Parts: sequence; structure tokens; C-alpha cells
Amino acid sequence: MAVAEQAAPPIWRRIDKVWTASGLILLAVLAVDADQFRASVVFLGESWLWTLPLVAISSVLAASIAATALDRPLGETLRRRRREAVLLAGVFGALSPFCSVSVVPLVAGFLGAGVPLAPVMAFWVGSPLIDPEMFVLTAGIIDMPFAVTRAMTAILSGLLAGFATLALARVAWVRSPLRPDIPFDRLDTVYGTGSGTEAARPVMLAFWRDPARRARFAGQTRSIAAFMLKWLTLAFAIESLLLAWIPADHAAALLGGGAWWTVPLAAFVGIPTYLNGYAAVPVIDGLLQLGMEPGAAIAFLIGGEVTSIPTAMAVFVVVRRKVFALYLALGLGSAILMGWLTQLLHGLG
Repeated sequence: MAVAEQAAPPIWRRIDKVWTASGLILLAVLAVDADQFRASVVFLGESWLWTLPLVAISSVLAASIAATALDRPLGETLRRRRREAVLLAGVFGALSPFCSVSVVPLVAGFLGAGVPLAPVMAFWVGSPLIDPEMFVLTAGIIDMPFAVTRAMTAILSGLLAGFATLALARVAWVRSPLRPDIPFDRLDTVYGTGSGTEAARPVMLAFWRDPARRARFAGQTRSIAAFMLKWLTLAFAIESLLLAWIPADHAAALLGGGAWWTVPLAAFVGIPTYLNGYAAVPVIDGLLQLGMEPGAAIAFLIGGEVTSIPTAMAVFVVVRRKVFALYLALGLGSAILMGWLTQLLHGLG
């Protein structure tokens, strides 16, 4: 008993710091503003109603592909057809109905399943920027030309991110983008072979017939889901405060005029001024009517969706720091380039 008590870690080490941070943030909000506390709790509930299915899908996807040992042949197939994979991911990302935070668990599942970073990055950057419903809403509230511009810049942003990452495909941290501590296991670690050969890791589609694979699948699914659950809860808590305390219309009102610097400024202002894609449409419409340039509006939308603080938090805990820096650079770079391109086309028109 004495040995067991001595070996047990201190209680403060057993307290999860992420859950504690989320709880302390909400308690602090309750002490300062009870109405905002209730609004944040409602926001968390609504966010999880949308995100929980994605967490479940990504957890099961990554765990099942690892359990069947399909991660290696899947990764090799996509690496052989890298350009086609990036093109498909860029277009599909623009058609998918995922917001910037909710897409993170799905992306983590892709990476954990062995999908190369380049197509994942194309999907990752392009997905939050537009979807069919958002296109219709933008066309109805603003106008069809701006909706088409938003859709085209979303696809181009995804493709730019994907092919830029593809150019770095030989770099070690691009080939292995996930953080070492994220709970995505490989079958060579499950069976202790460490050889990485197909003989050591045979493909077995009916993995549930093997007790070891079945147990690992269940354990990995739970660990991945719990990992994403706690970090996304913290991101959603902070997002609710950003939406309430940094009004998007006030921030974006700084971006009127047609000077070249309004586009990069709009991209950076969009980072703390997180806007849900649907909520952004009426705000942007009002600002455009007040004189905001279309290029600044596009940069603001891309910066707010791709590189917002809640999204950056969720990304940071999934991938290595260099991959995180690449993601931010591609997100901001896409926002600025697409904004300038929009300005150029608008001037020519």
C-alpha cells in the first residue's frame, strides 16, 4: 500500500488543465456578467450539437483505418496521385458544410488515417469559406457577383494552400504532421513490431474478429474523441466571448477606403473578430453599402474563418508547431492574395 501511495502522482497532476481552463473562464464570466454566462453556455450547447457528429465520425474513421491497417496503402495511393488529390480536396472543401472550428476533428481524422498533408491542407483552408447554402445566402443578401467572387476565392485559397504544401512534401514535418502526443496509434505500435512492413501490418478489413485490433479500435476511438472534446470546448468558450465582446461591425468599419493596406489589415483584423460564415453575410453587406471595398471584405472573411483565434487553438493542439505556422501563413497569405485579386478585378470591372 505504501509503495502504491508513493507511486501515485500528485492530485494536481491528475487534474486536466484544459477542462480546468474552460471551467475557470465560464466561472469568471459568471462573476462578471451573468447574461453573457448564459449566452456562452447556450453557444457551447449549440456548437456541440453541430460538432459532436463530426468528432464521432473522425474518431471512428481514424481508429478503424488504423485497426484495418489501411493507413499505409491509403497514404501511398494518395501520394502517387498527389495533384489529383489536391484538386479534388480543394473543390470538395468549398462544397462541404463545415465551419472553421468544426472541420478540425475531421481533418485530424484524415491525418490520423494516413492522408498526406497537402490534400488535407487544401480541404482545411477551403472548407470554412463557402458552402452551397452560404452561396445562396450571399447572393440573396449582397449580390450574385460577390457570391461568385467568394466561391472562387474559396476554391483558389484551398488549391493555393494544397499545392504550396505539396511543394514541401519532402520535408520531414510535412510527411509527419501530427503532434507526437495526439492519440493516433499505428498498428506497428499496437503489435510492437516497429518494422513498418506490410508483412508486419497485414490489412484486415474485418478487424473486429481480432481481439487485439478490436480493443485498440475501441480505446483509440475513446481517446481521440476525449482529446478533441476538451480542446474544442475551450475553443468554443473563447469563441463565444469574442463574438460578444469584439463586434464585427466595429472592427470592420476600420477597413473602408481603397488603399492597398486595407486588404492586409482586413485579414489581420479578421483574426480576433471571428464571424460565423452565415452571420458574416448581413454584416459584410452593411459595410459594403457604407463604402468597404470588396477586396477588404474578402480578406476579412478569409482571415476570420481560417485563422481566427478559436480555430488556431484547435489546430495548434493537433499538428506540429511548424505545420501550425504553415497553416497560419497559408491562411493569412490566401486572405491577402485573394483580397488583392478581388480589388484588381473590381478595378478592372
